[in-house]
Amino acid sequence: MKYYIIAGEASGDLHGANLIASLKKKDPHAKIRAWGGNLMKKQGAILVKHYRDLAFMGFVEVLLNLRTILKNLSFCKKDILKFKPDAVVLIDYPGFNLKVAKFAHKHNIKVYYYISPQVWAWKKRRVHTIKEVVDKMLVILPFEKKFYDEYRVDAHFVGHPLLDELQKVKHITKENFVRQNQLEHKKEIIALLPGSRKQEVSRMLEIMLKVVDRFPNYQFVIACAPSLTEDFYKKIVGNANVHLVFNKTYQLLQVASAALVTSGTATLETALFYVPEVVCYKGNPISYLIAKNLIKVKYISLVNLIMDKPVLKELIQNDLTPDNISEELKLLLSNHKKQLQLLDDYEDLRIVLGNAGASFNAASVIVNDLKKKK
Repeated sequence: MKYYIIAGEASGDLHGANLIASLKKKDPHAKIRAWGGNLMKKQGAILVKHYRDLAFMGFVEVLLNLRTILKNLSFCKKDILKFKPDAVVLIDYPGFNLKVAKFAHKHNIKVYYYISPQVWAWKKRRVHTIKEVVDKMLVILPFEKKFYDEYRVDAHFVGHPLLDELQKVKHITKENFVRQNQLEHKKEIIALLPGSRKQEVSRMLEIMLKVVDRFPNYQFVIACAPSLTEDFYKKIVGNANVHLVFNKTYQLLQVASAALVTSGTATLETALFYVPEVVCYKGNPISYLIAKNLIKVKYISLVNLIMDKPVLKELIQNDLTPDNISEELKLLLSNHKKQLQLLDDYEDLRIVLGNAGASFNAASVIVNDLKKKK
């Protein structure tokens, strides 16, 4: 069968790649055309567009790039009709993907949505669109299944794909990581995860770097996004005493004593490696003001949302200052009681997320459903 898969950012590329691998196990003759990244391409998908050309974050940024977005959408629709897939599989990226879902549904193409848009947080009206144009929602958070059930949307909880990724991670000792990346042997490591989009990384790193000199007994290591260049990071870093690593985020998290993490999937990844973290977020002031009035959730980090309590400290917008970051980081590094409580919460988090196998479960739902229709 033929599958058309769309992912719009780095995490979507990762989950899309794993889904493709599972689809091929369930359907050895699968032909796949995709919008995503190098990981999806490596799994054998024909890559139509790279996510680095699609990732615009914030209301203002989207408006400024509206012409490009509309051009991409028009091209996508034509490409789908030309490919004639049995199914369109959408991975998060709702602003774009829901428009594609409407189009595919209109042309009688099955639509599966893997990794739900956060409709439970904002733009709840989108759930009515989803009910109308998406055949099945394949959700990765337990409370999402309950949410969709209330609206009588056909939703399946498949588990969280990050648990699959953790099973693949090869153990690395701090000694080996330090040697391989020319770090200092005696200093503990603080990880900086500033995000994956240019605008986001520029904004977040500028703030994070201001605390480096306040912790002279530690070494700071930046987990660089694979879609961004070393020169891009070096321009931001300047003379700051930090180290850069590419494609080694999970290795870094295995050896880090603490982390500063931009809100997003990375907060969950960091927690699943049992690393104490401070959640950081600062957006375009206008975009943030709009979002604040629209988003109806108590927390911004996935860890806190899943656990429904403030497991992690969130420093948002005006609260994200060097002083506040330093204060929270010192607490994580020195307060033994706080560290033990975090470890307990992280254990509970793993239990709530269930078992590994999300990609295979999602692929099974898709392929089995398509075979019924044949």
